[in-house]
Amino acid sequence: MTKIADNVNPHVYEKESERAITSDDHNEEVADDFDTREIFDLIRNINDPEHPLTLEELRVVEERNITVDNKNNLVHVNFTPTIPHCSMATLIGLSIRVQLLRALPSRFKVSVEVSEGTHMSEHAVNKQLADKERVAAALENNNLVQIINQCVAN
Repeated sequence: MTKIADNVNPHVYEKESERAITSDDHNEEVADDFDTREIFDLIRNINDPEHPLTLEELRVVEERNITVDNKNNLVHVNFTPTIPHCSMATLIGLSIRVQLLRALPSRFKVSVEVSEGTHMSEHAVNKQLADKERVAAALENNNLVQIINQCVAN
């Protein structure tokens, strides 16, 4: 039996332009802290688990919903599911978290949450995404890891 997508006809948005590369980006003498745009660039092309679209194209992730604190090594991402009853919210959050954990130095603490008021079960989803043991257990599930790997493959 094939599962029907929660949101069969999502609104698709234009992608932002790529980040302009400056001479300082290649200069090893210049301190290069992580910024919100750099984090956004790491997660913008994650594929939605239900549609052949990216999280950016669906406006699930936006640069304005990312916080970076280089001094305290913290990255926080709020994401917005396309519909309030999205059954893929936890999977999307895990995909964002996995992509960032793979790409960022291990000194960073990464937190991912559903944006307030955008999902019927936001507290339950956020609790799952914040629980290290639950995340670790989820990432031991080979089937789930395969799906996440498909989502984060660029």
